[in-house]
Amino acid sequence: MAPVAALAHWWDGPPRRQVSHLSGVVPDLLAVALDPLPAAAPAVVSFRPALPGSPGDQVHDVLRELDRAAVALFPAWLPGAEALDGSSALGVAAVRALAERTAAGSHNFGPFLADLAARALSGVSGTTFPAEVRAAGLARVIAAAYGRDHLVVIAELPGDAGPAAERALVHAAEWLVHHADVTVWLAGAPLRSVDRVRSVRLTLPPAIATLPVPPVRPAAGARVTYPPRSGVPRADSPAEQALERALAGCDWAHGRHWNHDYDPDPLGRRYRLDLYWPAERLVVEVDGDEHRGVTQFADDHRRDVHLQLHGNHVLRFTNEDVLADVRLVVHNIRQLLEQRRKGSSR
Repeated sequence: MAPVAALAHWWDGPPRRQVSHLSGVVPDLLAVALDPLPAAAPAVVSFRPALPGSPGDQVHDVLRELDRAAVALFPAWLPGAEALDGSSALGVAAVRALAERTAAGSHNFGPFLADLAARALSGVSGTTFPAEVRAAGLARVIAAAYGRDHLVVIAELPGDAGPAAERALVHAAEWLVHHADVTVWLAGAPLRSVDRVRSVRLTLPPAIATLPVPPVRPAAGARVTYPPRSGVPRADSPAEQALERALAGCDWAHGRHWNHDYDPDPLGRRYRLDLYWPAERLVVEVDGDEHRGVTQFADDHRRDVHLQLHGNHVLRFTNEDVLADVRLVVHNIRQLLEQRRKGSSR
């Protein structure tokens, strides 16, 4: 029987710096439970593997995706780089020097951090560092981007993973733990062909545990997803980035907060709001494909009701809405925002 984690925080159940299989927990529930990322939790990214693939293929895929995440999260992990210009040789030299100085006062490997910073600033891809160096360096910078000292990788076990694919994923997870000093949670399908991985049964908060659970997904293209950072649009959301660019030139759009933590009840659940005008109590959500799943859809409905009961108005747009006609989306936001402002001034 899987041991039950009865700790102060549910995410402390699986042992750190090991591979664990989360019994009875699917990635969709974890995604909701970790949004917003709790203050005491480690940084968390999720990896969906592509099948079939050898252990080496899986390591290659996850490192490629972690590299993309680290580049997108720049300069959050390198304070002082915000104003540097990547279009000039001087800017690239400056960011390399800054990275070297930062590494000297940390556990980072200076040459790797300098290379990553230069690539992130200039937009140049490709690196020659060995996989072991990349794994350790990427784990550190992604954790640092969220102000955390440790990284958890949630690796999804697809429903169509056969014995060979399952063994390859476990081997890759163990390699990642050993070389990147991370924790890996395997979640999704049962672990049938590997018996050396500890199984842990988590007790999620009741508001999460009662959400509907989707069937285990089959494998898809390899990708890593990571949490948004408070105060800015999601680094991995072209729709949020496009909407912010459109709003940036609008005087009436002042007072907005991206990816804002909202805590209406200190004893209740916190929410992360994609875009929020607190003075007008206007919430704008920009929904990607994940919101079409049964778990996220049910949670969206529940939280919309909760937000409205606390006096907020909620507008929802899909990524496609924003990318197809951002001006119409901005027009709709402005209309409702002005209505809310007129109503509050009476």
